[in-house]
Amino acid sequence: METRKAKTEEQVLEDKIEILIAIGSATAANCIPCFEHLYEKAINSGIKLAEIKRASEVAGQVRKGAHIALTNSMSELIGIKETQDFPRDQTANKPCCC
Repeated sequence: METRKAKTEEQVLEDKIEILIAIGSATAANCIPCFEHLYEKAINSGIKLAEIKRASEVAGQVRKGAHIALTNSMSELIGIKETQDFPRDQTANKPCCC
């Protein structure tokens, strides 16, 4: 007897992972209603607060890097030579925002 429902090809991720990805997406998109909805869904699914917080933190780091890239591109477009540096990934020694 199978205790877990079989995953179809479309359901390759566990529900927990999908919820955490959605929380990160809502954070990166600055969508408070989405975050509130997904937060409640996560809590009701047994996802720990630390996991929710970490998903949101990673999304915020990615969003920060995207903002730096956008700002630098706009500066270049309007002729401003000053740019912001990306944080460096210490393990790979290359620019990275997450």
